[in-house]
Amino acid sequence: MHAYRTHNCAALSASNVGDTVRLSGWVHRKRDHGGVLFVDLRDHYGLTQIVAKAGSDTMMLLERLRVESVVTITGEVVSRGADATNPNLATGEIEVVADTIEVQSTAQELPMPVAGDAEYPEDIRLRYRFLDLRRERLHQNIMLRSKVISSIRGRMIDQGFTEFQTPILTASSPEGARDYLVPSRVHPGKFYALPQAPQMFKQLLMVAGFDKYFQIAPCFRDEDARADRSPGEFYQLDFEMSYVTQDDVFAAIEPVLHGVFEQFADWQGKGRTVSPLPFKRIPYRESMLKYGNDKPDLRNPILISDVSDHFVGSGFGRFASIVEAGDVVRAIPAPGTADRSRKFFDDMNSWAQGEGFAGLGYATRKAGEWGGPIAKNHGEDKMTAMADGLGLGPDDGLFFAAGKEAQAAKLAGLARTRVAETLGLIDQSRFEFCWIVDFPMFEYDEDAKKVDFSHNPFSMPQGEMEALETKNPLDILAYQYDIVCNGIELSSGAIRNHRPEIMYKAFEIAGYTQADVDTNFAGMINAFKFGAPPHGGSAPGIDRIVMLLADEPNIREVIVFPMTQKAEDLMMGAPNFATPKQLRELNLRSTADVPKP
Repeated sequence: MHAYRTHNCAALSASNVGDTVRLSGWVHRKRDHGGVLFVDLRDHYGLTQIVAKAGSDTMMLLERLRVESVVTITGEVVSRGADATNPNLATGEIEVVADTIEVQSTAQELPMPVAGDAEYPEDIRLRYRFLDLRRERLHQNIMLRSKVISSIRGRMIDQGFTEFQTPILTASSPEGARDYLVPSRVHPGKFYALPQAPQMFKQLLMVAGFDKYFQIAPCFRDEDARADRSPGEFYQLDFEMSYVTQDDVFAAIEPVLHGVFEQFADWQGKGRTVSPLPFKRIPYRESMLKYGNDKPDLRNPILISDVSDHFVGSGFGRFASIVEAGDVVRAIPAPGTADRSRKFFDDMNSWAQGEGFAGLGYATRKAGEWGGPIAKNHGEDKMTAMADGLGLGPDDGLFFAAGKEAQAAKLAGLARTRVAETLGLIDQSRFEFCWIVDFPMFEYDEDAKKVDFSHNPFSMPQGEMEALETKNPLDILAYQYDIVCNGIELSSGAIRNHRPEIMYKAFEIAGYTQADVDTNFAGMINAFKFGAPPHGGSAPGIDRIVMLLADEPNIREVIVFPMTQKAEDLMMGAPNFATPKQLRELNLRSTADVPKP
């Protein structure tokens, strides 16, 4: 018999009754039932109920052990009987009567229990992450992550992509987020940077002639955490293709994402559906108007509309003056709110003020009758004409966001989400994908008082050199695109600008000289001068994909060893101070106050 186990803790069934078996695992729970001790033994695979008879040596030993101690148990498999069967457990038909027990490791008093679903503070969970990972929900999330990555890898290979690994130590980039720098011991005063993404390397692979590349790539950015973004590091499905249009990129990645989401849509019995292929394409400007942002949640049926024209010369002077000044009024429907009290509408206004906006106007409607100061001053007929134009019913209210276009769009987008969540309008059983396309190539930076890149400086402008030379920069669109699912941006991507003369011109419009480009992006621009194919790609985030599939609100729940909001690893004690010896080897001095040992 094997030293530790003949079976795992999810393998035994009624067919094993009468067998002598050996199991190893953690003591998950203990229950004393009138002198008979029941123990749930847990390993990676599942649970098996162990029975220790009254007065036996095994019972006395198990009684003394704390939960989470590791034991090896040898005993006979017996049937639980029809009345005692647990249908929710893979091994629910049987139990093992303990004959001998070997203690492999004893557990101290736990800082947090493993059994149960109670929530615990983040600092405790992350300091004792190895215990947190034993808990069923988190353990299953990490297994889901592994299966998702395996599925993605297989689907990419089946599509004809080849997996490559790109460098981790590289050069710092002046674009994008803040770099993590690594000092060089052999080159005093010089630093490597950890890659924010393999962007330049994957484009260089195209120049090198490899055609279709992918990688489950680690990326490093020194940026603050959010619910859908881990501080420090993350993983993405990085891919690039040669001789492709934007449509070709979409056609390659859509079946991969659709297939993965369909494969795991029923994870934990959730039974969700996935939007059909091809995914919907929404121009950037349309998305900003209808949804108030460039990552719309299409499960939300509410659509924002521009109603500025309705308030020209209106009796509601505030909106009339806003429109006359060249600004906008956006309307957000509140469907079926006739039975909502005035407090619902006032609370929405207070919420908007709490978010830093001047306020959120509203008009109520019940059985076709309008209420509220906006409706009173604007007029019953005009309000009805507006509602009819928006396709609203007689019991649908309206919220209004007014002001500068960018601010009005932002408030309208946030209000659209809050109204839908409050009214329970978001269908939680769907994964809704869409592409956001036709991003503007440039934008005007009000602080710097100059035109700058709005999204990705290395994208090909639509119209190429002719557009750069003849169009107003703010009217130029780029072959840039984002893939969005349920309001979460999974990735940005682009058809790349592979021609040096177009790249120089694009950077010139943004205020950079040819020397700036040659200095800051030497590796890529030099490669393009030796013949580069048209190419493009994207990089959907692995962590966000798994977060959606696991139905978790925070990305921390699908990462094995995440950092805190402040980018600290409480379990390993990172970051930490370097020793004087380490600093000397790196030719560095620290200005920080280092605590004395």
